[in-house]
Order: sequence, then structure tokens, then C-alpha cells
Amino acid sequence: MKYKARRKALILLADGTVFHGKAVGDKEGTAFGEVCFNTGMTGYQEIFTDPSYFGQLMVTTNAHIGNYGAKETEVESDGVKISGLICKNFSYQYSRADADFSLQEFLDTHGLFAISDVDTRALVSYIRDNGAMNAVISTRVEELEALKEELAEIPSMKGLELASSVSTKTPYTEGDSDAGIRIAALDIGIKKNILRNLAKRGAHIKVFPHDTSFETMEAWNPDGYFISNGPGDPEPLKEAVATAKEIIACGKPLFGICLGHQVIALANGVSTYKMHHGHRGINHPVMNLQTGKGEITSQNHGFAINREETEAHPDLEITHIHLNDQTVAGIRMKDKKVFSVQYHPEASPGPHDAEYLFDTFFKLIEDSVSSDATV
Repeated sequence: MKYKARRKALILLADGTVFHGKAVGDKEGTAFGEVCFNTGMTGYQEIFTDPSYFGQLMVTTNAHIGNYGAKETEVESDGVKISGLICKNFSYQYSRADADFSLQEFLDTHGLFAISDVDTRALVSYIRDNGAMNAVISTRVEELEALKEELAEIPSMKGLELASSVSTKTPYTEGDSDAGIRIAALDIGIKKNILRNLAKRGAHIKVFPHDTSFETMEAWNPDGYFISNGPGDPEPLKEAVATAKEIIACGKPLFGICLGHQVIALANGVSTYKMHHGHRGINHPVMNLQTGKGEITSQNHGFAINREETEAHPDLEITHIHLNDQTVAGIRMKDKKVFSVQYHPEASPGPHDAEYLFDTFFKLIEDSVSSDATV
């Protein structure tokens, strides 16, 4: 069935600012979350299913959303993770021959409320100037005061622990069970493409819930450890930070991405902070300070680690810098096989400039295993 977005809808920001639009699918709905924007020109389905976006209202800056439909295989988790979608033009019809269904059908299946016909340029400009904040999207356009009261009850993203909402409840495995390398992954919001990248390089991965102890993970006898991406503020993740400290102490290779990067920083005593509006897009420029090469990267985070504290830390080295604002984009430990990045080397559909980081991780594991074998 084809729809036209006719029902009036609004976006109410926490500071009282209102933007107007229409409901996708001409249906009633209300959704709350932190409003943020992604500048990617493609990859909307991957964005919507990325656990790192849990609890957020996503504004897409690309003018057309839904034009190439949706596919069963282009998901990063078990379903849609954003709280709601805000876009300019929503395409009810799609042109890709191998799409499995329309984006409207995909969103309906997962119960996601979306609004279109929004002046997204004005909205994004406002967020850039005033920062990411809580908001509500709704067709209850005549109930503005009631919506303001409900919005006031939504907790701020700062201090909010969300990893437990998206992490697996029970351990599971990925990859060939006969593979020569075993990796234990702490799931604080892991993306499927991370597991694909580890598996295709010859790893057997066991994925553990967010609150798993080091002893439980180590009992599986992994050759290396991985801490995933995920949503929310990293500072409330006390159990994950404690586990990271023990992983670091054991001496085995450890790789962290995004929220995992922040957890590793916290495990080293480096603080984190909430950014003004974060980095979300697939064209973020990063400089690799070790090679002098630039990388175009996929990023989606609203928190970062403290640069001054990192530079002053005797055991840490900054390896990557975001060229737009000079925030820390990567670190390594000088005397340990531990490194992490604030962006996504597994980016799907791309860019793929940073995929080499998985090879770096595997080289650390191979060298570690060889070293242990000769002792």
C-alpha cells in the first residue's frame, strides 16, 4: 500500500522551539528521544538499526530517504534502534531492483514513527548552534503544553546508561568454530558488521553480555578481546570499565570501537564528556598520526574522551585526531597490546579507509600467540 504524508505533525525541542512536518504513512504517533542528525548520503537502514543510536530521534540531512528501499541483509542488529525518524522527503516507492521491501514497510514492521516534510536544513542548523537536546515528534499538534510536560520528564543523555538495553542477554558465537583465533567480545551495543569483519579474517568470536566479568570471558580462553560500540554515556558503565581494567592487566590484545574506546579510556583514568552536538556521518576526516595519512571515516557518537588528560597520561599515546575539531579519534597503550578508535572501521556501506584496523588487531593477536608459544 502506498501512503502520502498528510497528517500534521511537529517537532518540539526541549528549549520550546517547534518545527513542523507531516506523519509518514499518515498515521498517528508520538516518540521521545535526544534529537541528533546524520549527514550520510546513503546507508539509512544501517543507521536506523545501529544500537549506538538507541534512544535518539534521527534527523537525516539527505533530502531523500527511502528511495532505494530496504533489504533483509542491511541491518546492524535485531531491529530498529532509533526512537523516531525526521526527514525532508520520504520515498514511498523505491527504485532498487534487489530491495526486499519499501522503507515504509520496514519501519511499519518495526513500529517506528517517522515524520517528513520537515525543513531539515533549518533544524540541523539549529542543532549545530544550540546543541543536541531532548525532543518529541508527534501528531498531537493541538496538545503542545501536554507534550512539553511529558518531554520534561525524559532524562538527559548525559548520565544515561543504555548499553544494558541493547546488549545480548545470553552469550552467543559467530564465525567458524574451528578458526585458529578466538576473540571474546564484550557487547555494549555491537554492530553485526563488526562481527562479520572479525569472522572473515578467520576468528571464532564469542559475544558476551555487557555486565560479564573478566573471569567469565577469560574462562573461554580467548586469544584477544574486543569491546564494542554502543549508546549512551560511558561513565555509568562501571562493570564494563572494571572488566576492561582486568583485560588490560592480563596482557592479551584488546581493541575497542566507539563506546568501547571510551570505556578503555575510562579504564586508564581518562575522563569523558558530552559533546555539543556530536559526530554523526560518513565523511568525517581523521589524521593517522602514526602514518601521516588521512582517513575518511564513519562516526556516530555524542561523547568523547578528554584530550588534555590523554596527552598527559604516561601510558597512553594519541594515534588519531579528528581534523574538524581536533578531538581524540584514537589511542593506544604504550606498553600493552591495547588500542581503540572513536569511529567505525567496519562502516557499511562505507567508507572503508579504516578497515586496516582489524588487520592491526589480528597482527597483535598473532604476535601474542607466537610469543606465548615460544615461552
